[in-house]
Amino acid sequence: MTTTGKQLFTTLEADGTLTLEITETEFPDPKSNQVLVKMEAAPINPSDLAILTSAADFDNAEYSSGKVVAKIPEPFNTAQKSRHGQRLPAGNEGAGTVVATGDSDAAKALMGQRVACVPGNAFSQYAIADVSMCLPLGDHSSEDGASSFVNPMTALGFVENAKMDGQRAILHTVGASNLGQMLNRICLEDGMGLVNIVRKADQAEMLKSQGAAHVVNSSDEDFMDQLKSAIDETDAFYGFDPIGGGKTVDNCFKAMEQVAVGKMSEYSRYGSDQQKRMFIYGRLDFAPTQLTMAYGFGWTLSGWLLTPFLQNAGMETVMRMRKRVLDNLTTTFASSYKEKVDLEGMLTKEAILDYKQMKTGEKYLVTPHS
Repeated sequence: MTTTGKQLFTTLEADGTLTLEITETEFPDPKSNQVLVKMEAAPINPSDLAILTSAADFDNAEYSSGKVVAKIPEPFNTAQKSRHGQRLPAGNEGAGTVVATGDSDAAKALMGQRVACVPGNAFSQYAIADVSMCLPLGDHSSEDGASSFVNPMTALGFVENAKMDGQRAILHTVGASNLGQMLNRICLEDGMGLVNIVRKADQAEMLKSQGAAHVVNSSDEDFMDQLKSAIDETDAFYGFDPIGGGKTVDNCFKAMEQVAVGKMSEYSRYGSDQQKRMFIYGRLDFAPTQLTMAYGFGWTLSGWLLTPFLQNAGMETVMRMRKRVLDNLTTTFASSYKEKVDLEGMLTKEAILDYKQMKTGEKYLVTPHS
């Protein structure tokens, strides 16, 4: 029996026209190891905005009920040539109740249960999800579980990655974000050093009230001195950055190198031999990443994505991580939201102009059936 419901789609045409629209959709019956989930809550994550809003001009877009038409300027439109003409669903993760299953035992076992899932089309009233990407929530609500995959597994992934590489501390460039606050709680629990970079004094105070030992404010005049001092105390030569554009990574490398040089007993024209590594895991700033390379030659800049990390980490590690998330869903891995909107509410001018800014601590939650 086919199920129908509302679903959000995003389409980018060759001329740069971006259309977001809510349409009535037929959802197929789940097969084999699949389940059909009635979606009850889904967060708008920065990773969703790449196809949802991109660099489109929403100040001058055309708005109507359940539909928005905007223009993406160059060079951003050409950079997305591979998606031209494709009608794509959106919403990486969410939570809801399983209302139909495939015929595998694992799928049948989830019937009627509330689960968190990663279907890739969570901004929808229903979604097909593979059992392997579902996390039974037990007594937790869908709102509790809506953000139980991307941020928690990413934050845990940072710590797991650092441990695999023999690191004792991590540097994180958006410490006050939902993910940053999770990372702080994990590091406190695991005895992993953490240097948090924030942009505002109130963000610094918030993190300190949550037990963060090393918080530096990039808006302060003595920011670099603060950063060097924190790196010196923690040995945080290993960092994660979701900003991407601008000089953030460059500043981190500079501070790491200056700390390392200060510990050298002999001068070297090549700088320190301290290995310094930064991972870019997002693109909050679309500007070019600026590197001055004034930090010796012992540095590495890499991209970091959750899915490849989980594939490389192995099933045993992934299952251990998922159990930890579920056991601590409303404590260590709790998320907070600024606003709740339904599907149509996602596409109002007020909402889009707000959530596309990706302000720290101001995430939106979509409730498709409200």
